Amino acid sequence: MSHVDESNPYLRDPPLEFEPVDSLSSAEAERRTEQLREAIREHDHRYYVEADPLIADRVYDLLFERLQELEAAFDLADPDSPTQRVGGEPVAELRTVEHTAPMLSIDQSGEAQDVREFDERVRRELSAEGFDATGYVCEPKFDGISLEAVYEEGRLQRAATRGDGREGDDVTAQVRAIPSIPQRLRGEYPDFLAVRGEVFMPKDGFRAHNRERIERGEEPFANPRNATAGTIRQLDPSVVADRPLDCFFYGIMAYEDADRDRPATQWDELQAFREWGFNVDDRAERVDDIEAAIDYRDELMADREDLNYEIDGVVIKVDDVAACEALGTTARSTRSAFAYKFPARTEVTTITDIVVQVGRTGRLTPVALLEPVQVGGVTVSRATLHNPGEIESLGVDVGDTVRVLRAGDVIPYIEEVVEDTSGSTFTFPDTCPVCDSPVERDGPLAFCPGGLACESQLERAIEHYVSRGGLDIEGLGPERITQLQEAGFLDSLADLYRLEAEELAELEGWGEKSAQNLVEEIDAAREPPLDSFLTAVSIPEVGGSTATELAAEFGSLEALINAQPEELEAVDDVGPIVAEKIQDFFDTPENRAALDELLDAGVDPESVDTDRSAAELDGLTFVFTGSLSVSRSDAQDLVEAHGANATGSVSGNTDYLVIGDNPGQRKQDDAAANDVPVLEENEFADVLADHGIEWPPA
Repeated sequence: MSHVDESNPYLRDPPLEFEPVDSLSSAEAERRTEQLREAIREHDHRYYVEADPLIADRVYDLLFERLQELEAAFDLADPDSPTQRVGGEPVAELRTVEHTAPMLSIDQSGEAQDVREFDERVRRELSAEGFDATGYVCEPKFDGISLEAVYEEGRLQRAATRGDGREGDDVTAQVRAIPSIPQRLRGEYPDFLAVRGEVFMPKDGFRAHNRERIERGEEPFANPRNATAGTIRQLDPSVVADRPLDCFFYGIMAYEDADRDRPATQWDELQAFREWGFNVDDRAERVDDIEAAIDYRDELMADREDLNYEIDGVVIKVDDVAACEALGTTARSTRSAFAYKFPARTEVTTITDIVVQVGRTGRLTPVALLEPVQVGGVTVSRATLHNPGEIESLGVDVGDTVRVLRAGDVIPYIEEVVEDTSGSTFTFPDTCPVCDSPVERDGPLAFCPGGLACESQLERAIEHYVSRGGLDIEGLGPERITQLQEAGFLDSLADLYRLEAEELAELEGWGEKSAQNLVEEIDAAREPPLDSFLTAVSIPEVGGSTATELAAEFGSLEALINAQPEELEAVDDVGPIVAEKIQDFFDTPENRAALDELLDAGVDPESVDTDRSAAELDGLTFVFTGSLSVSRSDAQDLVEAHGANATGSVSGNTDYLVIGDNPGQRKQDDAAANDVPVLEENEFADVLADHGIEWPPA
């Protein structure tokens, strides 16, 4: 059914001869422009979502050109106009934006028993919460790029990639160029809506696009997912518009409306999505129990090759939204959904060589070079052998015929030796292939102890040091790092702080402005937060959360360097193995020399107050809802920094529900049911003030 007034002259059998632009008044041009926009939006939906066009492509092109003509002649540009799908202005960079709610992952397995255990846990926990047995919604697990799209009053306001789950890249301009993603919603939509979907490149579009790239002398993409990822992050939306991207939507992340409640089930959400104009995969089904969900997965796997998009399993979700909220989440995943994966695709080929790569933490990884073979439609010419232990277990060597799998349909690895042509097992080197340091073994693993004195480790360490996961220094990607090393400007981490704009500007591909910007970026990183610095210098087994715990415990770099093993093990997230890795890192002379050189170059990580009296809110649990004067994540970080817990749902263990503007009604109802005090923001500020904590946080 059309969502456009049937009297719209451009909807059915539109006129193909238009009066001269200069004969129209401004009011008439504006009216015709709005009619064209509404009709073209409907034609886009019928073509890209429903696959049931009302008009021929040639007719559509004429209407589109007429709209462009009117907008240009009467200065009627509008960011919501369909013409912006091809004419959006390039952006200077991808900004980082916070999601309306965490974009969590889900647990997964390829074993039916694990799926049944998931079901048993769900039914056990929901029964304890007073829920009856619940059904499931089953959907294909798309192999694309996760996306959040935010709509206010039915208009697309923002779109972002998943990123780390809490923040992602702002790709609004790029998403406006994808025809199947509505810029305006249809029907009776909520006041505010954030939805999650998966951007992908259809198989036929991928093949056609790769053919065009080859004909232009460009490298083809390895697979549709890589093509999607490379496209959605293009700074020029016109590039996105030229590539065949599509998107399926499947979940609500945030919903606010004064008159209409959020759909009560996942299945109802999918039906609402269709009414609002979103593209929803027709292969989704609602089933009554887990055995039917397992049957759904098996049926979909049998049809996998006939689908026009890549999938690597199915997602099984509890249907009842209230039950999903009762099940809650872990730090990284939702507990109400499970991914039942397909087996990896396999093929047989021959190993032509085995090389050993050196990672940024010194880990040595053997890689098999292969006679190219098609695995699931992707050409594979190399596969990981993981570690020396894996080589010994397989008994593999150059010349052997092997079976290759793609784990998760992405990372190729060798499953088994099919024919032992070599009659031998590859001999792992005794010394690092880059710096000749004696190789150290740790069980099945091998490491180069050369640390930052090893050229390969140094190059990757610099890449990590400046990356978003390190100190987030913009303007210095892998290619430029290699260029600076080859020019003799970057022989150590400390050399970053010795770069001079005048010298950089003389290099090929650099200008005075880009050189000056980089030097200023690096200079701004001379006093990094201690936890960011610890993450940036590539200490084995120390990621962001562990670095934060170490910084809070020891307060300074010097204290951490001098810490004893038992002191390290007392830190949350640090066990005996991690403690040993940390101490080995600081005990390695090359690493200590590199750190000393950084300090001599003016790097001074900020110390942290380790006074444990800071845990003023110890034992309290807060839940936040609605819009506060700061982001909810900042509010959660503040209370957690002072010893409290911040959770996403209200229960009997919650001490306070803090509400901002447009709070969620369900959380307020849960607070009333559990006798949880409800605080408005000013009351919350009073509670914090009673504990000596300033609000809002600086």
